[in-house]
Amino acid sequence: MTASATTRQGLLQRPKRADARRNYDKLIEAARAAFTERGSSTSLEEIARRADVGIGTLYRHFPTRHDLLLAVYVEEVEALAASAAELADLPPWDALVGWLRKFVAYAIAKRALSDELLATIGMESSVFRQCHELIWEAAEPLVKRAQEAGVVRPDTNITEIVKMASGISQVKWAEPDQLEKILLLALDGLRYGSKA
Repeated sequence: MTASATTRQGLLQRPKRADARRNYDKLIEAARAAFTERGSSTSLEEIARRADVGIGTLYRHFPTRHDLLLAVYVEEVEALAASAAELADLPPWDALVGWLRKFVAYAIAKRALSDELLATIGMESSVFRQCHELIWEAAEPLVKRAQEAGVVRPDTNITEIVKMASGISQVKWAEPDQLEKILLLALDGLRYGSKA
C-alpha cells in the first residue's frame, strides 16, 4: 500500500454521509483559517462559530483539539500532494516551480500546527512519516521529469530541493511576496546549466 493510500484509508476517518461530510469540511476550512490567523490555541468555540455549526457538531467530528489539528494537517498534506498531479500537464519547469510555490505556502501555513503536533505525537510518529512520504511521492516525479527535460540540473534531488524550499518558508521577517521572490531567486540555481 502506498503512503497515499495509507493516508487516505488509515489516518483520517472522514464521514460518509453527505451532510456530515459538509460539516466536517466546513470545520476543517474554519480551523485552517483560524489556526493560520490566530495560531493553534484558537478556541474550539470560535472554530465552530466560523464553520456555522454547533460546538457539539465539532466535538462529534473531533473529540479533542489534537484530533482537529491532526485532521487539518493531514488535509493540507493531501491537498499539497494532489496539486502535483494537477500541475503535471504544464511544461516540466513550470510544473515544478508551481508545486514549489504551493509547498512554500503550505509550509508557512503549517507553522501554526506543527509545534503543537510535534509536542504531542513527535517527529517520528507514523503520521508524520506517512505525510512526509506522501509529499515526496507527489513531488519526486516533477523533479525527475524536469531533469529528463534538461531544465533542472542533474546533480540535485527532491530531498535537497524540498529542504531549500523549507528553509525559505522559515524566513520570518519577509512578507509573502518577498518569500516568493527569494524562492524564484533560489530556483534559478536549480536550472540546468547553473554553475554546480
